[in-house]
Amino acid sequence: MSALTRRTAVAAATALAATVTACSGTSGAGGGTADGGKVTLRWSTWGSAEDTAVFKAFTDEFARKHPDITLKLEQVASYEDYHPKLLTQLTSRTAPDVLYVGDDYIGKLVSDGVLAPLDERLAGPDSHSKPADFFEGIYGGAKKDGVTYGVPNDTNPEVLWFDKKALAAAGITEDPAALNEAGRWTMAAFQEMNAKLKAADRIGTIFWNWYGANYSMVNGFGGKVWDGGKFVATTDPKTRQALKTLADGYRDKTFASADLLPEGNGAATQFIKHKAGFYAGGRWVIEGIDKGGDREGYDIVPFPSESGQPIPGAVAASYLTINKDSKHQKEAFAFLTEFVSKEGQQLRLKGGSAVPSVRGAENLVTDGSYPPHARTFLDVRDRGFANYPDEVAVPGLTKAINDQLMKIWEGKVGFDEGMTQLQTLVDGMKGKQG
Repeated sequence: MSALTRRTAVAAATALAATVTACSGTSGAGGGTADGGKVTLRWSTWGSAEDTAVFKAFTDEFARKHPDITLKLEQVASYEDYHPKLLTQLTSRTAPDVLYVGDDYIGKLVSDGVLAPLDERLAGPDSHSKPADFFEGIYGGAKKDGVTYGVPNDTNPEVLWFDKKALAAAGITEDPAALNEAGRWTMAAFQEMNAKLKAADRIGTIFWNWYGANYSMVNGFGGKVWDGGKFVATTDPKTRQALKTLADGYRDKTFASADLLPEGNGAATQFIKHKAGFYAGGRWVIEGIDKGGDREGYDIVPFPSESGQPIPGAVAASYLTINKDSKHQKEAFAFLTEFVSKEGQQLRLKGGSAVPSVRGAENLVTDGSYPPHARTFLDVRDRGFANYPDEVAVPGLTKAINDQLMKIWEGKVGFDEGMTQLQTLVDGMKGKQG
């Protein structure tokens, strides 16, 4: 399952007729039932019926290895509905034993103290997923004060897909991936290509309005979003330059916001019809290309930097966690550690659109050699970052920031005024949290 597929980039998942509802015979807070010594372990996630299907190989193997554990999946079709339901369950102490948590909610659950610490078990003899198997940057808000409360299930690094045909039509002869390999993939080169694409009556770049694209651009300009627990995006000169570049690009139609494109002629459609030179997204873009594009015409490159040297890029992540109130901590950890292990990810992600979060499963991305520079996904993952812990610790803050930035992108508020409003908004939400 690619739990990390850009949530607004795909159609809303339909409800599952076969979705299992909450267990009615819960033995204590968060626990599953036990029948004749056999433990029923409840676990929850979001996604569609198609997402559920890809768990089968893993759950069948887990059942074979653990005949004393019965798995009970409780799935919510919509990502937007999943976390409110989970928060209610945690408050009423009826939540499942093992929980998927999105990168924009993990900080709240950690702060609320409802998740079990994992470090001792992860380093222990029963662990199939040692701490060193994962990349520090993608823990995001799953760690606090040196304690780990969640392990990344899988990832989707944000990269720039490019359409060779659209670039050629705009008179662009240099290959972005080749420039990157030569250390010459700079922000100036990227902006020059975007200007040429606009002059050729094409969209330069399509971005989704989310932290992955916005903060990758900020890093590309050498800016900072958070510094010492303070939100500095509105005052850091490089960050303001990055955000102003985005605002100006949306206004003059060098850039397009995928969130605002019409249904039926959205980002994926525009891209495969050669209407845009670049499309910011993850490995899931392959699915759109396969529905109507020519694979040979597309490749990927990381976000550029001022110098041409690699920068930390954004990595979408979700996490597997254990309910602190679960009565089956040992069984819950057995499920968690095998789920996120190299072997578990190889079973779950084969043929999917996610990028493994664990070392040693790189073949899932590189086998098939598509796109030609598929290794870029791994490079971005290895040095990348999940959303900032300071931000995800405040419920709703990321969405509020995105919503405020969208007002600026749409021209509903001027840039300087919009930045002032953004700082006031963040300070107010952080203050309430404190």
